[in-house]
Amino acid sequence: MIGYVSGLVKAVHKNYLIIAADQVGYKVFVTPQLLLEAAVGKQISLFIHTYVREDQLALYGFLTLAELDFFELLLSVSGIGPKLAMSIMSLADLEVIKSGIINEDPLVFTKVSGVGRKIAERLIVELKEKVADFGVDQEAIKELSKIHAEVLDALMALGYSRAEARKAIAVLPTGLTNSDDKIREALRALAKQ
Repeated sequence: MIGYVSGLVKAVHKNYLIIAADQVGYKVFVTPQLLLEAAVGKQISLFIHTYVREDQLALYGFLTLAELDFFELLLSVSGIGPKLAMSIMSLADLEVIKSGIINEDPLVFTKVSGVGRKIAERLIVELKEKVADFGVDQEAIKELSKIHAEVLDALMALGYSRAEARKAIAVLPTGLTNSDDKIREALRALAKQ
């Protein structure tokens, strides 16, 4: 199994990267946030989940071990495969997603194509205790949830739909810590569409 890939980005596609490492090109599915940060010729290192089925072999890449662990936690939920787990991971920052689970908010997850209310509720029930044991900083989650809500409300007040606002928030670069910066970056993303 492949657990880590480090190399040069050779191609950036709609939902995956081609990473050249030791004369081999690996097709690695990544989140939209990571796609925005990647550029051809840039060095990248990713933790990998190798998904193996009888008819499929796919690699899913993450910048941090925490993201990889959470992705694998999502896969443990009945009815959630790697594509759906990746869509959930693309919703927002990892802490915001954890917040949706801890606060038992199925609406966070029903915005993902393929996730209905039943799957969202199952995800919350099956992962609530596991996420609580996952080393979650409750205060950080509350603050991120507050900022996420402020950004969402601000974008909707400017005339964007909830779906457009969530999509813009999902592709925000990691590391933005206040609502003003997130709103500014989300508006840039929406202007490019």
